Amino acid sequence: MPLEIRKPRRRPLSMTSLIDVIFLLLLFFMLTSTFSRFGEVELSGAARGGASADAAPLFLSVDETALRLNGEAVALDGLKAALAERDETRLLVSLSGEVLSQRLVDVLAVLRGVDDLEVTVLQ
Repeated sequence: MPLEIRKPRRRPLSMTSLIDVIFLLLLFFMLTSTFSRFGEVELSGAARGGASADAAPLFLSVDETALRLNGEAVALDGLKAALAERDETRLLVSLSGEVLSQRLVDVLAVLRGVDDLEVTVLQ
């Protein structure tokens, strides 16, 4: 007696499970997404030309671990208060060493909160 080979029966594909997975993915991405706008940091490079001779601008040196305002060490938390004590409205920011871009953005975010301060980032 020969063996009969049965062909497997194909069931119709159910789209219900596929639609459920798609809706779960959609729900996941909607809940994990943020719809807030990213902050902008304005940069102005130092331009060549004559500078005004009114008063010397403040000088901020940004290092990997330290900040120096006119040669005096200052913490990032106290930078806004240190600038508020001074009357000068121009600030030159110099990057020394291998400063990460995130460090520069953190400093510029603090400087953004100081009223009437013109910030120039040196190259």
